[in-house]
Amino acid sequence: MPRILLVEDDPALREMTWLSLVRRGHEVAAFDTGEAGLAAFARFRPDLVLVDVGLPGLGGIELCHRLRRRGQVPVILVSGRGEESDVIGGLDAGADDYLVKPASAEVVEARIRAVLRRAGPKVAPPEPEVHGGLVIDRAGLTVRKEGRLLSLTPSALRLLLHLTAFPGRVFSRAQLLDHMGNRDPVTDTRMVDACVRRLRHAVEDEGGHPRYVQTVRGFGYRFGPL
Repeated sequence: MPRILLVEDDPALREMTWLSLVRRGHEVAAFDTGEAGLAAFARFRPDLVLVDVGLPGLGGIELCHRLRRRGQVPVILVSGRGEESDVIGGLDAGADDYLVKPASAEVVEARIRAVLRRAGPKVAPPEPEVHGGLVIDRAGLTVRKEGRLLSLTPSALRLLLHLTAFPGRVFSRAQLLDHMGNRDPVTDTRMVDACVRRLRHAVEDEGGHPRYVQTVRGFGYRFGPL
């Protein structure tokens, strides 16, 4: 599942792009400023960065420069300006591609696939992530708690991997179902809640309030510890 870091300050366009990418199988972290995207870069470890040029504050061109100093992750710049000088400036900044808005979801996806093909596979797998007492190895698909290997169902593991990619972010049940492979309107709510119960049974301490998989009443779930 390719991981996309999306940086777009327009709320409607950001939500629409996020939804389109998720539906196509990407794992997406979306932010509205260059500063927030840069801060999340090391934690999220994206396979590709999709960034708007005209961001307030830390703009897309400067963000691209800074990302280049941190590694060779592919970057696609997106802009409403399509003059030759704009495209050349974006590519000279280190971008792997330059996309002019408006662009259809199909075109965006095709550009992402092309850039990822050119980039090739990563040389080294990401280091295991540490979240309190949990250690998550995304490459090996293993989870340990206090050194003990946990046995998780595939749906519980997918849920945990998605939640831990965005610590503190609240997801509705509908959003979580997009990553669990079931859209039956009759069983949707019960399926998510049952999966959360199984996940909590594995990762939480007995007899206490949930520390990792937290309920946000009336909204959904988020991952702590906060």
